[in-house]
Parts: sequence; structure tokens; C-alpha cells
Amino acid sequence: MAVADVTDANFESEVLQSDKPVIVDFWAPWCVPCRRISPILDEMSESREDVRFVKVNVDDNPQTAMSYSITSIPTISRFEGGQIQKQAVGALPKNQLAAQLGL
Repeated sequence: MAVADVTDANFESEVLQSDKPVIVDFWAPWCVPCRRISPILDEMSESREDVRFVKVNVDDNPQTAMSYSITSIPTISRFEGGQIQKQAVGALPKNQLAAQLGL
């Protein structure tokens, strides 16, 4: 399943109201570590049907990024029941990322 783009406008319906856990990649196109971690998240999304993977471009969607105090990117957050349950910051190797996000 491909990593979907989520915006300020649909964040609540796509992430907060999701019936399954959602991994949210807060990123920006100019961020080199963000581009490095993107293929890892794509690969993880292909092997997991029980979790949704989405991306939020912090430049285009500042409201969502500010509401979750995203100050460093990439920040990858695991949302469950509308709340952040786990979080990883930085371009981590796949195994560390998976461990920090409980995947």
C-alpha cells in the first residue's frame, strides 16, 4: 500500500479518526534525511496491512506540524486512537525505526 499524502484539511479524518494505527512521516522536500528515509517507509508500508502510512509536508501544512510541536524533520509518529503513541526523529536505519515505532 502506497504512502498517502495527508494535508491540514484531511489530517483529522485520515489519521485521528483512523480505525487502525497510522504512521505519519512529517517531512519537507528540501530535507535530505527525509528523502533518505522515504524509501524505507515505502518498503515498510508494502509489508504491513494492519498499519496505514501517510506523509505530511510541513511546509505546505504548517497547522498540523505546529499542533504536534514538530520542530525537527523527519519526525515519524505512530498515532493510535487519535493520539501519538510512539515517535522517532531523524533518518534512522529500518530496524531502529521499526523498533521505535513498535512495528
